[in-house]
Amino acid sequence: MSDGKLILICIGGLVLNLFGSLIAETFDLSIYLDTSGTIFIAALGGYAPGIAVGFFTNLLKAFFEPSQMYFCSVNVFIAMFTTFFARRGFFKNVGKLLIIVPSLTFVAGTLDLLIADFLNSTNFLKSVNDFGTDFTENIFTEAFDKSFSVLLAFLLLKLTPAQIEKSFRELGQRQAPLSEEMKRVVSEESYLSASLRTKTLAILMLSSLFASSSIALISYLLFKDAAVDERIKTVDGMVTVAVSEINPYQVDNYIKFGREAAGYKDIEERLYAIKNSATDARYLYVYRILEDGCHVVFDLNTAMLEGDKPGQVVELDKSLLPYKDDLIAGRPIPPIITDDEYGYLLTLYKPVYDGAGRCQCYVAIDFSMDMLLEYTHVFIIKLLALFAGCFIFIFAIGRAFVENNIILPVNTIAYCARNFSYDSVAAREKNIERIKSLQIKTGDEIENLYRSLLRTTENFLRYLEHLQRAKVQVADMIGKVFAMDEIAHRDSLTGVKNKTSYVEKIAELDKKITAGEAEFCIVMVDVNYLKRVNDTYGHEIGNTYLKNACRLTCAVFGAENVYRVGGDEFVVILADDKVSLSKYFVAQFKSEMEHKLSNESLALWEKVSAAVGVAIYDPDKDKNADEVFKRADKEMYENKLAMKAART
Repeated sequence: MSDGKLILICIGGLVLNLFGSLIAETFDLSIYLDTSGTIFIAALGGYAPGIAVGFFTNLLKAFFEPSQMYFCSVNVFIAMFTTFFARRGFFKNVGKLLIIVPSLTFVAGTLDLLIADFLNSTNFLKSVNDFGTDFTENIFTEAFDKSFSVLLAFLLLKLTPAQIEKSFRELGQRQAPLSEEMKRVVSEESYLSASLRTKTLAILMLSSLFASSSIALISYLLFKDAAVDERIKTVDGMVTVAVSEINPYQVDNYIKFGREAAGYKDIEERLYAIKNSATDARYLYVYRILEDGCHVVFDLNTAMLEGDKPGQVVELDKSLLPYKDDLIAGRPIPPIITDDEYGYLLTLYKPVYDGAGRCQCYVAIDFSMDMLLEYTHVFIIKLLALFAGCFIFIFAIGRAFVENNIILPVNTIAYCARNFSYDSVAAREKNIERIKSLQIKTGDEIENLYRSLLRTTENFLRYLEHLQRAKVQVADMIGKVFAMDEIAHRDSLTGVKNKTSYVEKIAELDKKITAGEAEFCIVMVDVNYLKRVNDTYGHEIGNTYLKNACRLTCAVFGAENVYRVGGDEFVVILADDKVSLSKYFVAQFKSEMEHKLSNESLALWEKVSAAVGVAIYDPDKDKNADEVFKRADKEMYENKLAMKAART
């Protein structure tokens, strides 16, 4: 199922919430009916879809009733708890719903009541004290509401095809669905302590917290500054009215005669009226401030404290000491906020000037800031309620984005790369198909990495195929070269090494002679009667005769040491420990030859006759291998003459 259709289902859950809320308001029901869609989508699709439905439910309701946005955290937490239970199979049967309903009731009842109390109350402490009583009353309403919502969500889940639930698990993924094995392995790797997921989500969470807390702090400071400015404007207006009531030319009489002074009582009554016009106006008084202290002109009584008498000198308050010189000089001073035994107060002093511009006294009002403190507490609670829901929503969406666009593609690419097998062509082709089947389409660097890996792997496999073919070709060529070399170094008739090999061997022996490492002997074998056999029986029989002679030579001296250097001439080169046995080998050769010659059952060409000569390398006599050969050839010739003489 496409992502578009799944989003439409989420919108359906959102509509279900809004429709339920509309019914509850229209018929003035004592329940809310605005969480059924959230519970259904959270149980069906998981954290991100459920949280999104819950968040946007309150966001849309806030267009008609702004305070509803503060309750978004309630819907968000319901989505989180619902997903937690759904992932553990609590929505599979009715019995387990008995665990879900109380949990959601407690979460919703607690958060709803806290937010509602703080929204509708300006007394923070009173809200906390009344919470217990209100909670008991509210929990029954929530229990009925959540029972209905959970049951409705349960029925909707039963009617929803399993394929939709499976599709929701893949919502937002930018690649093809994974196999069960890959899901298991990728899931295990995703929760490594130092995994990319851990680092990315940590950065996302810290960034969201930083952004949310920064916005909340700035909002709080702006709210506080605006509230203080509003209080200052209010107090400044009251003080300005009070200043207009004071006759600067009568201040001396007010101080000297007090209530007996002309017009004093009338002014005092008007000052009381000004003070009583605002419930937060705590004190109102008029002072002439001199070096010796504050000379009381007017000091209105309060319910808790009787004012000082006119003419009485009181000590300048500690909070005013930094401005003492300005007060004595009759200059204006800024508003002062204090928190002492008299309470949390905003104090504003305004000078009263006569016609000559001389300050005759100061009118001051102490305005209570307790209500501002309560408003501040409520504002903080509102911020927490608002930003808790916003933070969770942002984090959930960010987590889903990171999971689908970064973590999952990277882990599946790593899985395919790590499990790539080079054992056979079929295994390599299977691995390529597995990488292709991922179909990663994130549209960013991850997709670029995937395509680069796929292209590199395909190119590498093609290279391996070419390399394998080249290897076979090279092996075939080497075999042919060896075969040609063997042909070039082998006698075609007898199969032993030919004169070319003999020449190379002589060159090798000469090097050893030069290096002083030579130890060898040369045996010269010359076959007799080859021409007579050829002339008498033909060349075929002659060849057979020659092969028999070669076969005997190889049997005695070893085929690896025998070289055919002429038509009827063979050379045997013995080295190292075989040199000392050369005389024995020659004797054995002659013995075998005599044995064949005396065997009457053998044909003439099966009998071998050959002259033999042997020479051992002597460093004192031989400068090179050819000299050794010449001595062996000379001895062979002498043996040939002796054999001829014996026959004659």
